Order: sequence, then structure tokens, then C-alpha cells
Amino acid sequence: MNIRVAIPLGEDLITNAVEGVSKSTVNIATVRMVQDQLFRIFPVEGVGSGIIIDKNGYILTNNHVIDDAKRLRITLADGRMLNGKVIGKDEITDLAVVRAEGISNNEGDMLPHAHLGNSDDLRIGQIVIAIGNPFGLTGGPTVTAGIISSLKRNLQFENGVLELIQTDAAINPGNSGGPLVNTKGEVIAINTAKMPYAHGIGFAVPINMAKSIMSELIENGRVTNRPWIGIASIKITRQLAHYYQLPVTEGALIAQVEPYSPADDAGIRKGDIIEEIDGNRINDPSQVSSQVRKKHVSDRVLMTINRYGRRFEVPLQLQARP
Repeated sequence: MNIRVAIPLGEDLITNAVEGVSKSTVNIATVRMVQDQLFRIFPVEGVGSGIIIDKNGYILTNNHVIDDAKRLRITLADGRMLNGKVIGKDEITDLAVVRAEGISNNEGDMLPHAHLGNSDDLRIGQIVIAIGNPFGLTGGPTVTAGIISSLKRNLQFENGVLELIQTDAAINPGNSGGPLVNTKGEVIAINTAKMPYAHGIGFAVPINMAKSIMSELIENGRVTNRPWIGIASIKITRQLAHYYQLPVTEGALIAQVEPYSPADDAGIRKGDIIEEIDGNRINDPSQVSSQVRKKHVSDRVLMTINRYGRRFEVPLQLQARP
């Protein structure tokens, strides 16, 4: 006997995934107090999105959605409105966890939560769906679809370098903090930014990175176990190497060493060039950040340093970021 199994294709593939996740997607309205040039203080409203990650009302979103907010108002997919409380936030990964207040332990009051996938299994060209509340529009979440354009796009932000997923699914103001999902309805990333003045270029924090961060935020309110070496560096280009007569044309040029940091303790100096970490070639600062993120506090790394043409190895023990 032949058994035929119906496999959802095309529209069904997307609609089934959306139906499973949209119930867990929320709108987050914020109120911030802003001071103008005349020192007058007035409220400014903002909007963003979030995804419910457990039945007790914990919601994962972006830090920039809730940062400095004096009041949070969460609107669920079923229209219910609840007050929100910030549980923890992390500026470096732009992630935050808030909790919807007023949720009882009754089975009927438990919130529908999303299933978190595995971002390590993603492939370039894979179909993904962005869900959120752009521009604070009413009537439920907005859905856009696209593909994964890049899996390891290193972007420089104010607080460091982040390795993000790039997608061409439309991400607009208000989508920040909402989920990026696969066709199975699993959350595989958190939408965080779009490229200004460009179409079809959006970025999201991989969910595997978010999983470890959100656990610490729920437990401690902040990330307490992030490894740190204490340097600021810039990418060496051929032009830079020629101008400063550097001995190499690739690597990360150390521009600053923080006092009493692991790098300072190891004798690393401003002007040194990082060529390798644990045998892995370093071509720019994002690779330094990537190598350090893979480690744990108290781990040791071996850096290959070039100082005025002399190459040598420096063992360094990672510490928790202060």
C-alpha cells in the first residue's frame, strides 16, 4: 500500500509558519522622557515588537526598543493590553527581556510562546519570514518574506562588532525585536536593524546567540559572564599600511589598550598588530570579536603579535567584562 504524505508548498509553507508564530508576537509601546534645548521635559512615544519565549510572559526584544523607557505597554495578538517590566538588557548584542505583568498561573491565562530553532542549521538562500509591528500599525502583526542573504555579516555598532544574519525580508521601523522565522515556524533570529537608504538589506541576531544572552538576562538582569580582552582595534588596509609604514598589510591594529585589562596584563601595547588567535588568521577586528565570543571567562588564548616587524606569541587569560 502506498501512503502519500502531503508536504506544504508555496503559500501553505509560509501561512502555516505564520499562524504558529504570530500568536506569540507582540507590540511593545514605550514612553521616554526627552529634554529639549530649552531644558523642557516631554514624553516621546515609540513602538517595537517582541516574541513571547515562555508561558509565564517573558518576551525577547531589542534593547533599543525599550532602552530608557519610563513605561511599557504590551499588546498581545488577541488584543489584550498589559503593562511590561524590563527584566534585563544587553547593549552589546542589542537584546532585552521584558515581562508582561498581570499573568496568573491559571492554565487559561498562560501566554502562547514561540518555539526557538537552531540558527546553526541555517543556509544561505533559505526562505525566512519577518513578523512584527512596523510603524505601530494596528490590526495584528505584519508579515514579510524573503531569503537569508548572508549568515555571518559582521557589523560595527557603537558597543562593538556583531555577527548578524542578513536577509532581504523587509524590516521597517517597529519591526525591531520581532522574530525572523523559518518555514517550520521556528524562531531563528531576532530582527534588529536595516541598512539606511537601502532596500532589501536587513539584519537579525541569530537565535543561538540570543538563547544564552536571554538566560543570563532573566537570571541576573545583565550579562555577567562575557569574555573580554580590553582592546580597541582597526582594520589594516594597504593604504593604512603604506601611510604608517606598517610591516604587514592585513590584521587588526591595536588602537587602544584598557588599563588593567587582560591585554594590558599580558604586555600588549598600542600599535601592536594581531595576526592570529589560537592559530586562526585575523584580517580585521570583527574576527577578533568572533574568536573571543567563542570562549569562556578564564579561558586562555594564544595571540600572534607583530610589533614593528617582530612576530611573537602572547598567552592571554580572558576575564569577565567589567
